[in-house]
Amino acid sequence: MTSSYSTDLKLELMVTGENAGTWGDKTNTNLNLIQQAIAGYESITITDSATTALVMSNAALSNARNMIIKFATITLTGATTVTIPDGIEKFYIFDCSAITDANNLTIKTASGSGFSPTTAGAASPKIFAAYSDGTNLTEISLNTLGGTIGTAQIEAGAITSPLIAQSNVTTAKLAASAVTGNNIAQSTITQAKLATNSVGPDQLISTGVTAAEYTVATITVDADGRVTAASSGTAGGNNMLTQVFNTGPASGSFTTGSGATKYQAFAAGGGGGGGARGSSSPQLGGSNGGTGGWGYYAGPISASTPYSWSVGAAGNGGNDNSNTGNPGNPGGNTNVTNLFTVNAGNAGNGASPGPTPGNPGNPGNAPGATSTNYSRSILFGVSPGVGFNGNQKNIPSYGANPGGAGALWITTNDQA
Repeated sequence: MTSSYSTDLKLELMVTGENAGTWGDKTNTNLNLIQQAIAGYESITITDSATTALVMSNAALSNARNMIIKFATITLTGATTVTIPDGIEKFYIFDCSAITDANNLTIKTASGSGFSPTTAGAASPKIFAAYSDGTNLTEISLNTLGGTIGTAQIEAGAITSPLIAQSNVTTAKLAASAVTGNNIAQSTITQAKLATNSVGPDQLISTGVTAAEYTVATITVDADGRVTAASSGTAGGNNMLTQVFNTGPASGSFTTGSGATKYQAFAAGGGGGGGARGSSSPQLGGSNGGTGGWGYYAGPISASTPYSWSVGAAGNGGNDNSNTGNPGNPGGNTNVTNLFTVNAGNAGNGASPGPTPGNPGNPGNAPGATSTNYSRSILFGVSPGVGFNGNQKNIPSYGANPGGAGALWITTNDQA
């Protein structure tokens, strides 16, 4: 009776009395065939867009018998097939890492089904395990194996976003503080995703502004509403407080307070007195005295400083000591030292014997005044600095009227 061959590994099965003298050699061959089946490695070159059939011959080393089959480097452009013989029940490891476009490859039994050695999301194909049941070749995938995969078995960074469905990431599956700023794209943070009061001081980027209380502050705000600069300013002065409110003749001084920075003033010089009419020509009156200067002043002033002031007197009217009407007297100037002077009006001339009255006095002026459009009588209750006519008929000795007195109202923004 002759030898037969095993179904899976094609080992020679010798019968009693056969192969006398060669039994040992045949046994050694069988052992090599078993070794190839459980430890054999071979690099196989396949043909693009064609079928490469692996073979397993009886009692001879064959490429389909190897445990590990590595496919040589190749780029597949079309449908390519590698087959193992039917009827073999065996475990395989296929190394496909040198194949480009392995999605064009199918590894199967000659008549049955098999698999395509591709991995979703992988940059290149990997190494695959498979077994043949004699009819079909079945891939052994990780998701078909029993047991569990622990944290220690997963390489750091091995699981990336394409492998995780968005719906599978829930709050319950995230450890506290597991998600950091590096994991969140700025564009994905919208107002709708922020809970009320979820952003606190620790979540705001520091702008470099020192935490403090700022008075009369100057602040800079950027386009996001953040305060990027702040500094304290100087508060405005106190309300304007009166230092002098008087009519002439008067004089004195005042001292500004430690915080004084500015003043305001209304001032008038004294008016000139009118000229008298002459007793020898009563029909001719003396002339008016000149009106004193009148103006409004405002400007800086020194703190904690004394300022002298004087308010001009009214010019007296002229008297008739003989037949000739005498002129009046000029008014007095009004001034605050180092700030301003308001000139008085000149006196009016008296009426001399002759056909005409005397000439009126010249008005004063207010150098440096910014405006004179204020009513004197409203401010002071009188009309200060006005020059009066000298023709007074029922005045004993024919004397003339005096001018109006000067006036001063000055205020500062800080009182001592």
